[in-house]
Amino acid sequence: MFENNNENQDNNQVIDYYKDSNSNTTDSGSSSFSEGSDERYSRSYYKSPYESEDRYTNGSFGSSQGNNKNKKNKGGFVRKLIAVATLAIIGGGLAGASFEAVRFVSGSLNQNQISSVDLNGLEENNANSGEAQNADGLGQTVSSTETTQLATTVTDVSSVVEEVMPSVVSITNISTVPVQIPDFFGSFGGGTRGGNTYEQEQEASGSGFIIDKNDTELLIVTNNHVVNKANTLSVGFADGSVVDAKIKGTDVDSDLAVIAVPLENIESNTMNAIKIAKLGDSTQLKVGEAAIAIGNALGYGQSVTTGVISAIDREVTVDSVTNSLIQTDAAINPGNSGGALLNMKGQVIGINSVKYSSTEVEGMGYAIPISTAIPIINELVTKETRDKVDSADTGYLGIAGIDVSDEAIEAYGMPKGVYIAQVVDGGAAEAAGIKKGDIITKFDGSSVSSMQSLQDTLQYYAAGSTVTITVQTAQDGEYQERDITVTLGRKVQ
Repeated sequence: MFENNNENQDNNQVIDYYKDSNSNTTDSGSSSFSEGSDERYSRSYYKSPYESEDRYTNGSFGSSQGNNKNKKNKGGFVRKLIAVATLAIIGGGLAGASFEAVRFVSGSLNQNQISSVDLNGLEENNANSGEAQNADGLGQTVSSTETTQLATTVTDVSSVVEEVMPSVVSITNISTVPVQIPDFFGSFGGGTRGGNTYEQEQEASGSGFIIDKNDTELLIVTNNHVVNKANTLSVGFADGSVVDAKIKGTDVDSDLAVIAVPLENIESNTMNAIKIAKLGDSTQLKVGEAAIAIGNALGYGQSVTTGVISAIDREVTVDSVTNSLIQTDAAINPGNSGGALLNMKGQVIGINSVKYSSTEVEGMGYAIPISTAIPIINELVTKETRDKVDSADTGYLGIAGIDVSDEAIEAYGMPKGVYIAQVVDGGAAEAAGIKKGDIITKFDGSSVSSMQSLQDTLQYYAAGSTVTITVQTAQDGEYQERDITVTLGRKVQ
């Protein structure tokens, strides 16, 4: 379905999980970004080697031995003076000639720079320029590397942003979270005294971009953690309009999700103001290429940051799930999750997802490569768009499960998923033939990495729904995969 728009082309000029302690959190409800945290601001101090104590001694510039020069040979002072003057004359002549030569060559370089400063055609100009001849036409050349360096100092990306912004959206997730308050003695729930627990509505913000539309829906790609646990979702478009959305499909392991907005709920003026994003080819990225990040930073609305591709194929582990991501120094702030990482052609090359936060680190953001995401997105868009089901009607599988830890995967070769520790008698799992010791790896086509992710997914399936569950069973020292059709039951109250 979805393909890279620039297959077999190089992006030669291509250029989280976020947390907030406030109730209006960004992307997730966890707290790791507080007002007084020392990770919010960091100050780096670099002491230049030129500022070492050896530079200044006894209040004078240079070595202290300068005051102990041999005071003899006074008669040679005039000879030295004449020699220095002669060298100065020669040096001055050479400097004048060098200045004219530099000015001449730099003029040629500036001409090459001006001729190639066109963001839309930058790659073609650089590719065609090869080596730039000097103005004397004698075949002397200036390397194309130098002209490229001059061209890539351009910082105006407004034309690219203007073209892409209509395809980027903001996403607001309203969810309910449990909140524990201390008792009179300051203890929290779970302690010996315990505290009171109540539910509080929480608003979280993220980003996304328009990937396609079908006969009835506008389809938007974002991160799974942006929409996770949502009671309601709303999407803000480029023209300022806000429309309710529903989850179409999610994949926990890849941290991807597709949400849908009914076309009938979108005004015609809004439809005329938005557009579908163009996809690039992240397999062609090169370190050092320019990058543009667009997203709903801090929930304030769309903003733009720029940088370069710092690294590719970086293995990053979040919540015990490891993915190979693009690293960039384009600022990816809380609320940017799910937004687009672009090349200078305005093509999406990554989906902003993670930022490394530390007082010792700056400019380490990560994005899911679009070429990795496309096959998963193609599966998610085919799923049935679902509403969260009332808790009384939620489907029930009838198992007790345990997360398969990284240690177990490493030591025993177990697959990532939910290990079934118990099958409830008369439950849906038993009726379908699921056994104790099986490991659930997929539910209705979406990956399952933990019991929590399985429970979150079940919230969108009503009792009586028929789904396909993928399990792996140990046989002769190996795990064999099989798909099982299950009709979800209803939990006995």
